[in-house]
Amino acid sequence: MFDFHLPSPAPVLLAREKKPGLHWVLEILVFLVVTVLSFVGQFIFGFPALLVLQLSSPEYRAALASGDKDLAAQIMARLLDSDGYVVLSLLANSMMIIVALLFCKLLQKRGAASLGFIRKGMGREYLAGAGAGALAFSAAALLCIVTGSLRLEGISPTFRPVMFALMLMGFLVQGMAEEVLCRGYFMVSLARRYPLWAAVLANSVLFAALHLFNSGITVLAFVNLVLFGVFASLYFVRRGNIWGIGAFHALWNFVQGNVYGVLVSGGGTNCTLLDSTSVPGRELINGGDFGLEGGLAVTAVLAVGCLLMLYRKKENGSEQ
Repeated sequence: MFDFHLPSPAPVLLAREKKPGLHWVLEILVFLVVTVLSFVGQFIFGFPALLVLQLSSPEYRAALASGDKDLAAQIMARLLDSDGYVVLSLLANSMMIIVALLFCKLLQKRGAASLGFIRKGMGREYLAGAGAGALAFSAAALLCIVTGSLRLEGISPTFRPVMFALMLMGFLVQGMAEEVLCRGYFMVSLARRYPLWAAVLANSVLFAALHLFNSGITVLAFVNLVLFGVFASLYFVRRGNIWGIGAFHALWNFVQGNVYGVLVSGGGTNCTLLDSTSVPGRELINGGDFGLEGGLAVTAVLAVGCLLMLYRKKENGSEQ
């Protein structure tokens, strides 16, 4: 049967012991401040790397030397669209983890365990989450393929094993970072004072709101992002740690962008294992310019995922 009662996981219980929660308006304002600080940290992380990319480009240096500002701007745009810069941007998300950890440690007096970094079974949880993330997105891709909404064209000519591995490393950081910020920090912070369901819904909406300026965003894409947030929150609550959902999120993003070659929340990459084409006229299913996360195939997979998180078997007449 489906169990809609959410027991407080260990991270929430640990956070409640340290410091009482704030009013929800204040919690949201503080979350916005922490998010802005994490973005500043990402800029500080990425700026030196961007300078290295610029200086390592003979074309860019030549354009600057010639004083051709228009050509320099065009080359700069290509650098920002390159896979190398995408990897650096993904790795810069590590600052999101650092800022959230420091904020919780210094101001909320919370340790890493209260954000879900539970040591027991972390390897098993991480691998299980990674496998589940890859399978879940593959299920959405399969729905698109069988409905004629997505065509796989074969192995991509842009596939490069080294860049493929670097992209995986980048997404492992990015997926965990968003989970730490939205689930480990913000959801747990709200749950110190408010019912867990309220914390689940609130962090899911704010998670979706962080993507409002992504290219190709639609109403259905926003709904799917909220639904992903609900699923991720339930996964965190049921498993009682950040490892599984951090890995799930990472592989969900990596598989869609670098394995199937579709847009990741509106963003693309050049290094993909497979070439795929979203069929025009089937945007309701394949998500169009936002990628599969903007379509009904992902809606269906996430809805099933949420139900699985709420499902509880009965054994010997009692719920487990």
